[in-house]
Amino acid sequence: MQSSGKISGYQLSLLFFTFIVSTLILSVPGIMVAFAKQNAWLSILPASLTGIVNIYVLTALSRRYPGQSIMQYTAVICGKWGGKLVGVFFTYYLFFFISSTVNEHARFLNNVLLMNTPSLVLIITLLLLCGLAVLAGVETIGRCNEIIVLIVVMLLLPIFIFSIRDADPARLFPVLAEGLVPVIKGSVVPSAWMSQFFFLGWFLPHLNEKPQQVRKKLLTALCGIVLLIMAIDALTIMVFGPITPRMNFAFLNVIKYTDIIGPLERLEAIAIMIWILGIFIKVAMLLYMLCISATQLFGANNYRKTVVPITVLSAVGSVWIFKNAAGFQIWITFTYPILALFMQSLLPCLLLAIDTIKAKLVSH
Repeated sequence: MQSSGKISGYQLSLLFFTFIVSTLILSVPGIMVAFAKQNAWLSILPASLTGIVNIYVLTALSRRYPGQSIMQYTAVICGKWGGKLVGVFFTYYLFFFISSTVNEHARFLNNVLLMNTPSLVLIITLLLLCGLAVLAGVETIGRCNEIIVLIVVMLLLPIFIFSIRDADPARLFPVLAEGLVPVIKGSVVPSAWMSQFFFLGWFLPHLNEKPQQVRKKLLTALCGIVLLIMAIDALTIMVFGPITPRMNFAFLNVIKYTDIIGPLERLEAIAIMIWILGIFIKVAMLLYMLCISATQLFGANNYRKTVVPITVLSAVGSVWIFKNAAGFQIWITFTYPILALFMQSLLPCLLLAIDTIKAKLVSH
């Protein structure tokens, strides 16, 4: 398969920071508060365990099979036909994932900015830009993201600074009044996002350093995600308190509530900019992984030949997948965490366990 360039461990860690944070900061805080109430800001700590496990598991597998993606070494571990079957699951999962993400993007913009714009226009526009990025290669996506992360951080800082005056720290108390059970319940949904380090399986082959050397950088990115979500959850609770679970985009409402006298009084434009920049990187990464998976599944030698048909197929899937916002909300609250537990956490652990057992049997 034709190479699409190399990226550094620093670029890879920033890519996954954006990949996870882009949809997590707007969609999930309200769900976390619904389960954990005023202690929702603590729920991200147990949720991060899935991210830690996946970082270690995927880098361990990549070290054993250097230069191979998870699609390729799955065929080695599970055998030809078993590997093909798992590869089909991976490919369909990526197709479902990109369809739901683009669908969410269109609904978000329809709700907050472009009410009269057909969702199909928003879907095609995003996928067209992401398709061009995928054609340019993973190195281009990594370099774009370095600039995007800097912009996002610079946009988030004034939001935190100007929102503090409307925050009431008393709403964060009492801490752990009902024990750890609500905190654990609140961690279930964000744990699905944290386990998205599973997608390292497609990007580690493009790393220009050894997988074990990038672990610290990936763990640093994970720590950055945890601190950011803790800050967003705490700020949202301090501003809105118990009414937070009633909001679909809780952090967006914090930004709307923040009032600055002068030309910056409409701060929701910042939230929309953060969303668009982040979702561009996330969808580009997903589209790249889907093209790689299809190429390796069918034995082609150049993933770029699949970009156009897969982009068109993704647009169809994005229109078809969810008919309304209620269906999407039920999916991310109840269905996706279960699906992510199996596909993003248990399956890579199972691959590592099978490979370890096979290696021990061969050595004996």
